Amino acid sequence: MEEPLCCCEYVDRKGERNHLVACFCDCEDLDEGCERWLTCKSLPPGTLERIADTIADRVRVPWFTGAVKINISLVPPLLLLPVFLHVAALHFLLALVILTCLPMVVLWYYYLTHRRKERTLFFLSLGLFSLGYMYYVFLQEVVPRGHVGYSQVVVLTCGLILMLAALSRAKTDPGYLPSATSNDKSSCQVMDLPSKKVTGSSNGLHGVTTSGATSGRAVNGETKGYSRLSAEEPEGIKKDWCTKCQLVRPARAGHCRLCGRCVRRLDHHCVWINSCVGEQNHQAFILALSFFMLTSLYGIVLTLDTVCRGRTPFVALFYCPGAYSDYSLFRPEP
Repeated sequence: MEEPLCCCEYVDRKGERNHLVACFCDCEDLDEGCERWLTCKSLPPGTLERIADTIADRVRVPWFTGAVKINISLVPPLLLLPVFLHVAALHFLLALVILTCLPMVVLWYYYLTHRRKERTLFFLSLGLFSLGYMYYVFLQEVVPRGHVGYSQVVVLTCGLILMLAALSRAKTDPGYLPSATSNDKSSCQVMDLPSKKVTGSSNGLHGVTTSGATSGRAVNGETKGYSRLSAEEPEGIKKDWCTKCQLVRPARAGHCRLCGRCVRRLDHHCVWINSCVGEQNHQAFILALSFFMLTSLYGIVLTLDTVCRGRTPFVALFYCPGAYSDYSLFRPEP
């Protein structure tokens, strides 16, 4: 019987027992990369990916049952967002540069993860931390000025809570279809079936058996199953057959390449909730967006009415002289 892990031990991605103290040791790819960088040589293909995977596996915090892995995509928003916003609060030109570069960085990271077909918590962390940080600044900088009543703060807080509740509901199962490739046993059973028939079922799914030979095809190093449908099969079945999940999809269902699952009434994969939007969470997703828009607009109106007195919110949004000199976060209270 193996000894239990102490608070600083963990089992790495190779299945070996390791310790947090040795997190900077035994990284051959990093050593080779540094050596090639110092000698001005190019890195072999895949080296950066292996280094990133090793670093992500070793970013952990001590815990009672062993060191817990931290998703590294959560860290950048927590560190960079406060720094960027404090720099933007120093001067109008700095704010213009920060608010122009930040969306470009977010779009670049989205393109990078979307191209690599990776799920990430970066956007969810960025959205939630932005809301929390803006709410904190609102309570610390805007409310003490005396122009915002307690009833308005309660309304804003309730809107934020309702938005988080709807977001939590939208994070649940979007309507995943049971995949035949979820376990080896069911996958082998589907691949070995001798004939193909399509039968209806009460939950909208169709039972599938394979006619003729079912074979695998290697594409980019991955084995993908496909079925040879006979000539008498209806054309609609050919379009609805998912080679990844080994099932016939019901109407309006689609396969998400990021989640690797088929979803009923698939709308899209939203990176801001790190999940698909489908049949079971579509209403909660729309509700969360609605609460977010209403709460954000209400908070912006209250802030502009406090910072730029005597101007309408639309005018204050573009012209508010003296805002940086009167309401700087680094300026002491009079």
